[in-house]
Order: sequence, then C-alpha cells, then structure tokens
Amino acid sequence: MARHKGIELSRRSVLRSGLALAAVSVTGLPRIAAAKASLSVGEHAITILSDGHLSLPMNFVLPEQSPEEIEALLKPHGLPTDALLPDCNITLMTSGDRVVLFDAGSGPNFQPTAGDLPSNLEEAGFSPADITDVIFTHAHPDHLWGILDEFDDPLYPEARLWVPQAEWDYWRADDTLANMPDERKSFVVGAQSRFEAIEDRVEMILPGQEVLPGVEAVDTAGHTPGHMSYMIHGGSESLLVIGDAITNAVISFEKPEWASGSDQDRDLGIRTRKALLDRMAQDRARVIGFHFPHPGGGFVERSGTAYRFVPD
Repeated sequence: MARHKGIELSRRSVLRSGLALAAVSVTGLPRIAAAKASLSVGEHAITILSDGHLSLPMNFVLPEQSPEEIEALLKPHGLPTDALLPDCNITLMTSGDRVVLFDAGSGPNFQPTAGDLPSNLEEAGFSPADITDVIFTHAHPDHLWGILDEFDDPLYPEARLWVPQAEWDYWRADDTLANMPDERKSFVVGAQSRFEAIEDRVEMILPGQEVLPGVEAVDTAGHTPGHMSYMIHGGSESLLVIGDAITNAVISFEKPEWASGSDQDRDLGIRTRKALLDRMAQDRARVIGFHFPHPGGGFVERSGTAYRFVPD
C-alpha cells in the first residue's frame, strides 16, 4: 500500500506537530471505574472499559453554530457551553476462545486525560496477551494510537488486528498528509507510524463482512473515509458498536443535522448519522457509543422530529 515518504514518523514528530483536537487543560477530574458489569448478546459477553476522557473546545466540536444556538441546546442538560469532556468507552467482547477489543484507545501520548485502557483492562482481569483480536472503527488518535506501548512496540502481542480496507488505504496514501489541514496533520503522521508498525499483522475489513462469528461490519463513512461500525448478533439480540459515527448523546441526537467539526466529510457525516439513528430507533437495537457518557450503552428513541439516547 502507498504511504507518505520523507517525514520522520515518530511520536516526537507527532507531538511537535500538535494535537489536532486542540485540547484544553482539565485537571482534578475523578478517574472513571475500570469497567461496567458485563451484558450479554447471545453467547457474546460484553464489558465496557474506560480509556479516560478527552477535552475538546466547543469551536472544534460545533464550528458552524452560534454561541446562542449552543447554549440553547446544552444548557438545559446542564452541560458546559465552552468545551466538551467526552468519555472514551472501549468495548471488550469475550466469545468462545476469542477476547476482542473494539479499538485500542489513545495510548500515553495523545491527551493527558486519556490512555487508561491498559490499567483498566488489567483491573478487569485481562492482560494484553489475552487479547486475540483488535477490531478498529477508524484511525483517529483516540481509537488507534493505543495499539503501541510507550516503547512504540505493539501492545497486544497475540492479537490479530482488523482494519477497514478504505481506512487503511486513505491514511497510507501518498497525498493524504499534503491534503490534510495543518491542524490535523498529526493525525496522519500518527496513523501512518502505527500502521507501519503493525502492517505485518493486519487483516482488512470490507463493509458487510462477518469479521468474526456474529460480528458484522457496517459502513458508516463520513467521520473518516473508511469509518466502520460493528453489529454484534446473538440469537434474537443485537448490539451496535458505533465508534464515532454518532459522537454525542445530546448534540448528535437532538441536532443530527448540525455539522460535527470532528467529521472529515461533514455532509456525509450528517447523512450517515441520520440514517444510523433512524435504523437504530426502528430496530430497537442496543448501541454502545465510544464518546457517550460512560459506560456508553443504551438505546435510540425517536423524540419529535429528532431522537434521544436512553442509557441502559
């Protein structure tokens, strides 16, 4: 696969180029508990682990909305209007002899409030060597960078690593870095360095593919060009691991037509979000949102002309 050449793909260069999420400093927040008690989907046992949280300025989250619009939406929910502190929820699935992570978290060098997955995984009774598969939704830092440890070595030595084909092709293309806005070039550098480190262990995913028994890949492009969500099927039950196709339990539900600053293709992101919300409300399938309030599980319901998130 093609990838950018002529740039040092190291963590130091990533950090020097800036964290493109423009993090705001937040300290003193309580550490989230390691895991939510497991739920089941047929024969699949699901545990939701915390990787901590991010800190995002509101002008990054909602770049097209006025302060008045933002206040009118968020203030009734008791949410701040200057920044969001979204949780990072990692789905762990045990099924037969498989121990599967959906995404790998931020790792130690993205934002200081994230990167808790390894310690919380251990607290939940698992070691990195227990993980048999890591299935990625997309290659943004808070989902991918945790695949390497502090020494830039793969953290999960026994795991097969599953990446959406379109996501792999996009981040490794020769022109991706040049075409990315300056504030997000660190995303490209970080994705390329990590993909290079794991390329001999990667298996590709196509939309509609059964990645593992009972795990269906669902095309949810828009947030990134190859973004994938995963429907876990078990008997008559199902659960969708959303990733970042729907990013906020208030904004995305009540105002799905508002552009998200985190989406690379904002128009496609809106179309994907609306279609996904409509499907989930109709099917009454359980969902897990990566950035919903921890632990992130619940259901989608219609609410007038929009939707609402109903936590488990």
